[in-house]
Parts: sequence; C-alpha cells; structure tokens
Amino acid sequence: MVSYHKPTLTAEMHSLIDSYAEGFNQIPGVVILHETENWTVVYMSDRGLAQLKLTLEQVCNLTNAEYYSRYFNEEDAKDYVPKIGAFMHANNKEDTLSYYQQLKFPDDDNWRWHLSSTNIFLRDNDDKPVLTITVSIPIDAMHHMAAKADKLLEENNFLRKNVGNFSKLSRREKTILKEISLGKSSIEIASELHISSTTVDTHRRNIRDKLNAKTSYEIAQYARAFDLI
Repeated sequence: MVSYHKPTLTAEMHSLIDSYAEGFNQIPGVVILHETENWTVVYMSDRGLAQLKLTLEQVCNLTNAEYYSRYFNEEDAKDYVPKIGAFMHANNKEDTLSYYQQLKFPDDDNWRWHLSSTNIFLRDNDDKPVLTITVSIPIDAMHHMAAKADKLLEENNFLRKNVGNFSKLSRREKTILKEISLGKSSIEIASELHISSTTVDTHRRNIRDKLNAKTSYEIAQYARAFDLI
C-alpha cells in the first residue's frame, strides 16, 4: 500500500488511489491528484516524482506556496488558475479542463511547456468534488504547440494588463480599431462606415490616446488580444 502523509485522506480514499496507482504509472505523462479543499497534492505518479527528485511524502509535505513557487510559472498561472476555479464550481461530470502551464525542474533553469488536463476524480455523498486528477504531458520545445503556447501566454498577459484601456473605447472606436489593424486607410474605413474621412481621423487619434498606443504594431496587439481580428 502506498503511504500518504496528508491526514485529509480517508481509508477509502487510500484504497481507491492504491487501486489505480499501477495504471497511473503506465500513463505517458505525470498524474497528480489534488484534494479540493486546499488544492494540495495527495498523490503523484512515479514519473513526476522522478522529475522533481522527491518522494511522494516530500511532495505531499510541501506547502502550496513552496510547491507552486518552486515549480510553476507565475505568469501563465494567472491564466489557468481562475479557469480551474470556475471548472470546480461548475462541477460538471461531463467536462474536462485542458490548459497550458510551464514548469521548472531541479538542476534546469528553463521553463518547459506542458499540456495538462484536469477532471474530478472523486465526489462525496453530496456530489461535491473531493479529489481531482490531472494528467500533465510535456510539449517538445521544437514542436509547434510550444510556440503556440508562448504566443497565447504573451497575448493573455497583454490582455490582463490592458483591459482597462480597451474598456475606454466606444463601440464605433472598436470597429475602427479592427479596420485599422487590417491595414485599411481612413478613406477606405470612411467609405465602409458611411462617415467622413475626417471623422475617421478623429477616431484614430482618440483610439491611440485611450490605448496609449503609438505604433501600428501596438494597435494590432489590442485587436488580436481582444479578438477583433
């Protein structure tokens, strides 16, 4: 029987995890079980323990602050942590949450992208989540998915930092922002919107002032991050 340090696990939970442990170790990724009350790790498959160079007891004894600050990138966590919270609140038996996250392992200063999927593993008698299961699979650094994950993180960070500026724009200004980002001239935009080019030029200046954007590249960043193009 696998030994777990966390006192929150009941004998029934121990037994359930033990029944799956051999299968977890055959999965080509890392399997992690979290208890939902404090989101602490209560189980990790052998592959993950080897990467962290820790025993199961050592992992389970880490505080949340130690565990997440030591191995996880704080920037991309700002994106997926709220999604996990919303997923747990929804408590939908049919759903699985997938997300990118970066991890850093001992003796390696490089962040490594992983694709992780989380589901509810165990519910209590009131049908509330008790344990979750996450399978985390590394993404080859040369794979196009790693580049995509980098781009998504960059855009999400830009969105969080600039949502206040974007909210200042009127509906018409957002429409013109989209057209500017597509490379259209004031005359072309004016023709499409049935307004004067002078009015478009005024909107352009107001958009740049509200967004504090000085270049076409910065304008396009807003359009991409806020799904205008």
